[in-house]
Amino acid sequence: MAIPSRHLTLLYRRSFSGCGLTMQIREHRYNGKQTNGWRLIMSDPDTTSVPFPELIATHVPAFDQHPAVIYLFGLGSERSRRVMAQSLRTIVSILGGVDATDADFMLINWSAIRRPHSVYIRSQLAAQYRPATANRTLSALRGVLKTAWNLGQIDDTAYRAAIDVARIPTAKSANGRAVTPAEIMALVQACKADESPARARDAAIIGLFYTCGLRRSELVALVIEDFDPFTNQLRIQSAKGEARSLVVEGGALQALLDCIEQTQRTAGPLFVPILKGGHLTDRPMNVQSIYDMLQKRARQAGIKPFSPHDLRRTFIEGMLQQGVDLTTTASLAGHASTDTTQNYARPSGRRRTMLADYPY
Repeated sequence: MAIPSRHLTLLYRRSFSGCGLTMQIREHRYNGKQTNGWRLIMSDPDTTSVPFPELIATHVPAFDQHPAVIYLFGLGSERSRRVMAQSLRTIVSILGGVDATDADFMLINWSAIRRPHSVYIRSQLAAQYRPATANRTLSALRGVLKTAWNLGQIDDTAYRAAIDVARIPTAKSANGRAVTPAEIMALVQACKADESPARARDAAIIGLFYTCGLRRSELVALVIEDFDPFTNQLRIQSAKGEARSLVVEGGALQALLDCIEQTQRTAGPLFVPILKGGHLTDRPMNVQSIYDMLQKRARQAGIKPFSPHDLRRTFIEGMLQQGVDLTTTASLAGHASTDTTQNYARPSGRRRTMLADYPY
């Protein structure tokens, strides 16, 4: 007989760490007695806001039988596990009607997903996310469903139908745009109006994009130890393993110092998610959360939307148009070839990009 959720009470929560993941394990008791297995927190849940309540798990299988856990632990690197875990949280947020920040991929009975669920997930991803992010999330879904199929938890017909959803086409877009000094000022003011710890964090992120031309992948990989407060140098590690050092100056430096000070840590991820109530986590932000933050600040500042790469573009174009040679600019931007840097040269008739001091 199923145990009514109202009788489930949380006893304790502990973290299970391994392979770059931290998963929350919940143990509950039923009328004062420990239940068999692990059960999820479901205290009189309001399923009226849940698109697919039938997918909410009532029992968590052992880790060696959990398709999402096995899929993530089977990936080749810690970074891949972290990125795809976030993709699974995005799916949970769509299926369970919860915020992606609070979503837990242990909440979903993945082996119960069928084609109507997959079609719904794809439609929501296409409406809410960029094609690259949406397709990566669909890849994570296919990977978990394949694992469930390999475990014998889903039959072949249902599995083939569930994964048979088309990729989201990537529309050819414009080359992007430069962000003006006036827009940078508006973004900084939007950050300063925030009384939460996100004030300094977001201002520092925007400052590093604008004055150092970082890539998103480089920014989320930064740790506190990468910054030398004596020389103000920031060590950047590219995805290809190549390193370069940049000097942080002016308002970007002050924002970065404020951000580090509020973490009250001397090691670990430089930029971390901030939960409701202003609590700083100990895990790094991911590339999608950086994008989402910039869109939020753009709306608050009342400026046109822009991408993280538009800030990088602003830095590179500004360096070139202020007379810095191609070789030096390529080195600062982390380009392997000056041919790549040359692509950022201002096209004829395009408004001149001017770099200004970061007004933090």
